[in-house]
Amino acid sequence: RILFVDDDLQLLEGLQRMLRPMRQDWEMVFALGGPAALTLMEESPFDVIVSDVRMPGMNGVQLLTDIQHRFPHTIRILLSGHSDQGLILKAIGPVHQYLAKPCDPALLKSTIVRACALGGLLNNTAIQHLVSQIESLPSLPALYLELERELQSPDGSIDKAGAIIAKDLGMSAMMLKIVNSAFFGSPKSIADPLQAVLFLGLDTLKTLVLAIQVFQQMGGNVPKAFPMEQFWEDSLKTGDYARKIMKAEHGGGAYLEEAMAGGLLHDVGRLLLACKFPEEYQECLTISHTQKIPLETAERQILGTNHAEVGAYLLGLWGISTSIVEAVAFHHDPQQCPHVEFSALTVVHVAHALVAQERQPAPSEECTDKINIDYLTQLGLYDRVPQWLDLLQAPVSK
Repeated sequence: RILFVDDDLQLLEGLQRMLRPMRQDWEMVFALGGPAALTLMEESPFDVIVSDVRMPGMNGVQLLTDIQHRFPHTIRILLSGHSDQGLILKAIGPVHQYLAKPCDPALLKSTIVRACALGGLLNNTAIQHLVSQIESLPSLPALYLELERELQSPDGSIDKAGAIIAKDLGMSAMMLKIVNSAFFGSPKSIADPLQAVLFLGLDTLKTLVLAIQVFQQMGGNVPKAFPMEQFWEDSLKTGDYARKIMKAEHGGGAYLEEAMAGGLLHDVGRLLLACKFPEEYQECLTISHTQKIPLETAERQILGTNHAEVGAYLLGLWGISTSIVEAVAFHHDPQQCPHVEFSALTVVHVAHALVAQERQPAPSEECTDKINIDYLTQLGLYDRVPQWLDLLQAPVSK
């Protein structure tokens, strides 16, 4: 069930005509303005709401804020023009995903299809049941959205990106800490946010901003027993390993961003579960330790799903690219992915396995114990593992 909201009757009628081929798959309702939309929601809630931002009386941000509080499980999509940026940034929390106006019909359709198919991607109704118990899912962080809009702007620049980072003191401090760490190997100490942006590059910057803000957003609410420092270190190392392996196989480009983002965010579901279900998650940790079973197995016993699926569901709601969502969803068992091909999933799976092996109290002499050999053999890549290990053990370089 999908609800479309606009104050322009002609636009709604045009939208209705455009989406007519989807009538077999969707139950679509069109509301003229925010108050009418709320009335329809009260009668019978919808799975997805798509609203224009500029409407008289009650604008789209106000409408979706109300929807967030009263119907928190509805997926909220906002249509906005470039001139609406100031309005959006004032109330970014209520929105799961943004689409720019004028919106390409194919993009609108694919966005809604993807939102509706998240559960199908994971083929697990248990995750939907678990998510439905969360009072309010986290929304895509504001600073990340501001940075992404700047980078997509025709007059966007690396200087402006650096200024966005610099105005957030917490983000600046964390960014400088990371860029001066062993993971990135800066040849000299960097003390200025703009220098950090220049050193990292825009794609890596955007990925790090997303991870840092997500972890900060949820990290403050996790139980004290949750190993937040270790969690961050493992996430950063997994992203770094995944990026290096991808660079060795594919060179630069978008592949590197997808690999690093998948690695950084591969365990975001752990953070969400620990934050929203602290008692149940502590039980998962205890069972995993006492029964000596994988954490994801204990999670499924207690919660009916696991952190990989929960994390992928959240990222999917935010409109993060499919390749990253799949890397998060299947990083423990990549053969479950519908598409068996070399991708971000491949390098994230290998990176995660190596980092997990390094965390063992008594690491095995065979440091590839946790890698799915059948999967890599199927891709014709298992013979590459020794070269990847040599690469990751080499001295750090930019």
